[in-house]
Amino acid sequence: MRTLLVTGPGGAGRTTVAAATALDGARNGSRTLLVTGEDRQRLDAVLGTAGGVDVCHVDSDTTFREELAALQTRGTAVLSLLGARPLQAEEMTALPGAEQFALLRALRRAAEGAAYDLVVVDLPPLRQAIDLLALPEQLRRYLRRLLPAERQAARALRPVLAQLAGVPMPAQWLYETAARWDTELAAVQRVVEHPGTAVRIVAEPGPAGADAVRTGLLGLALHQIPVDRVVANRVLPRESADTWLATLAAQQDKCLAEWPDAERLPHLGHDPRGAEDLALLAPGDGVRADGPAGTAGTGGAGGTAGAGAPGGTGEPASRTAPAASGLPGPRAPWPVEDRLSDDGVLLWRIPLPGARKDGLDLVRRGDELLLTAGPFRRIVPLPSAPRRCTVSGAALRDGELAIRFTPDPALWPSR
Repeated sequence: MRTLLVTGPGGAGRTTVAAATALDGARNGSRTLLVTGEDRQRLDAVLGTAGGVDVCHVDSDTTFREELAALQTRGTAVLSLLGARPLQAEEMTALPGAEQFALLRALRRAAEGAAYDLVVVDLPPLRQAIDLLALPEQLRRYLRRLLPAERQAARALRPVLAQLAGVPMPAQWLYETAARWDTELAAVQRVVEHPGTAVRIVAEPGPAGADAVRTGLLGLALHQIPVDRVVANRVLPRESADTWLATLAAQQDKCLAEWPDAERLPHLGHDPRGAEDLALLAPGDGVRADGPAGTAGTGGAGGTAGAGAPGGTGEPASRTAPAASGLPGPRAPWPVEDRLSDDGVLLWRIPLPGARKDGLDLVRRGDELLLTAGPFRRIVPLPSAPRRCTVSGAALRDGELAIRFTPDPALWPSR
């Protein structure tokens, strides 16, 4: 199964492009599901009478109430000991973050089912989407630190103590809940890290879009989340008699120079509505589920777009085929280069496209590295060999961070 995670700066048209991508996949013979938290009426207006695509609307309020009610049920005995009064369903309202958790759950359920070849997920805006996709790994780390399995003291005695007390022991209930959460988070993490999963960034070319994409690619690279392409949406015709449009088009061209491999979608001159408009915004690869993320299929709407753009001449708009240059690749361990014989060090190479030296920070704590790049932070475990070394320096060059590790005589095996 192929999973496309569609995101981009707010207002860039990511929901519309996600719908067009899903519709194109269905037209190419894929059993397709579109997962979205978008308002149902707005999405219906975009899709119109277009068929062939199943839609999963993420209802964060309902999901939150169900989860909280289930948590109360599992912890009834413990809550009674504390004198807590259970919340009723009608008084539960979703808290901030509930939408993100509901979306992750919907993503996991869609991936676990065998009913679809292609799942297109309409994610929140780019910055929030990166935080969302990084969440399962981060929460699992928190659970391991706060409730380590190896410290479940007197594990064999807890059932006996529970029988004597007549209620489940709080520690047992707490560890069981943590284990259940870890299982669910691990399932979502497997979906995010699956070779068939990739992010598709939709942005409107311009200064704000360029900054957002530049920052987004950095965050995705830091979290090792692959990107299959950048989609430049609402591209204006380059030659127009209208001075105002010509000026905007020239501004877009400056941004598009930074995205040489971006797919370009035309500005239709109106809000896209229905199957005909979505066909003009379908991906140029003709999305199919018969290959790894980022590979082109056959068919698709192709490049017959642009006739409806304001000031256009009716000629097809340019569609540049996607390429991998400059985009994070599929998740793989960051390579460690052995230079012990030449320089006496190991080099850990971390691709960070667009990173700046003044926005980088490295802190080692035990067997982990706290890595900050711009507004993003990730705590990553060190590979086995660098764990027996000390950090002796780091350098950023051509979008790659090289961290130098010098063997620690106390830990490094003697030759």
